[in-house]
Amino acid sequence: MSCKHIRIMAALLACLVSAGAGEGTDDSNIRLRGSLNNSRIEFERTGRGHVAFMGGSITEMNGYRPMVMEILERRFPKTEFTFTDAGISSTCSTTGAFRLERDVLSRGPVDLFFIEFAVNDDQDAAHQRRACIRGMEGILLQLRRHNPAADVVITYFVNPPMLEILQQGGVPVSIGAHEDVARHYGVSTIHLAGEVAERITGGTLTWEQFGGTHPKRPGNALCADMIEDLLSAAWAGPLQEDATKRPHPLPDAPLDANHYGQGRLVDPAEVRLGSGWALRVPVWKNLPGRCRERFADAPLTCATEPGAELTLTFTGKAVGAYVLAGPDAGVIEAAVDGREPRRIDLFHRFSANLHYPRTVIFEADLEPGEHTLLLRVTGAKNAASSGHAARVLRFVAN
Repeated sequence: MSCKHIRIMAALLACLVSAGAGEGTDDSNIRLRGSLNNSRIEFERTGRGHVAFMGGSITEMNGYRPMVMEILERRFPKTEFTFTDAGISSTCSTTGAFRLERDVLSRGPVDLFFIEFAVNDDQDAAHQRRACIRGMEGILLQLRRHNPAADVVITYFVNPPMLEILQQGGVPVSIGAHEDVARHYGVSTIHLAGEVAERITGGTLTWEQFGGTHPKRPGNALCADMIEDLLSAAWAGPLQEDATKRPHPLPDAPLDANHYGQGRLVDPAEVRLGSGWALRVPVWKNLPGRCRERFADAPLTCATEPGAELTLTFTGKAVGAYVLAGPDAGVIEAAVDGREPRRIDLFHRFSANLHYPRTVIFEADLEPGEHTLLLRVTGAKNAASSGHAARVLRFVAN
């Protein structure tokens, strides 16, 4: 029996367990929970479908995403698909929760949503468990509020440190947190990281063959094959004539009460700029470091000199900023409602040659209601930075 057939059988077993207990088996790296029938009904009966992909560079690159698109188009040749690519290199699930409305939901209800943030929550954001949960849970809650029938698949890719943890019998923080969210909400998952670790340990695959953190074609094909196996198990047999779309059930309580389920990007017009701040497109050619093309023409809320201040009045429990942190990124102080200011170093370990997109959270556990943020550029800087710059793509609130 081929590996592919074994995976399909494992996924089918998961489907049977899920049907009986509401939870797929955790023995397989293909974990089918609940139902994916809503998207199938939409694709087959209306001839239309909106499929979205959100993640970091692994999603943005020419990798597993276009392969899954081809799988869906082959399976539903008469369906006219709208595919949304919401992959942005370097971004984590926190950024995902705040940009979800702009990059995905604004394009209409999503029928089938693929999410991957395990690697970026680990190596880019270096998130602890709480942040991994708040980001992923926030994405799911916003999605289900927008379309309660939306089907979801979360995939876990892998980098070398995560691989080592898996081979030693452990669970990387990001994967463990995302899996807990998936289990809590009955969401299917593809444990590509576990599959790769098992195959490498078993001697049937090497890291070089897989292709590394940004996999080569064989690594992406392995992921796409596992997703196809999941879909084959979920959509086995003909669609029943009386099948109807049903909203996915929500748990009685969230995993984290301060999840980013109300996450949003703040309109720059809401920010009150003081001396030293301006909303402008930087002249990137005059600055050290590279700016990725997707951000090159974006107006940013900018300051480069110590002492520059701005204020923002917002409603919610959390506030932060989605920034481009380059070689000259500085240190800022953020004070909410007159509290003791928190000092945040914007410089990232990947900032040396790149204006790196990252979301920094100033406060995340405020009481609900209206608050005022005072943000000031300090005279301090990271030892590796050449300046005091703060360049904000958008402020964020939750």
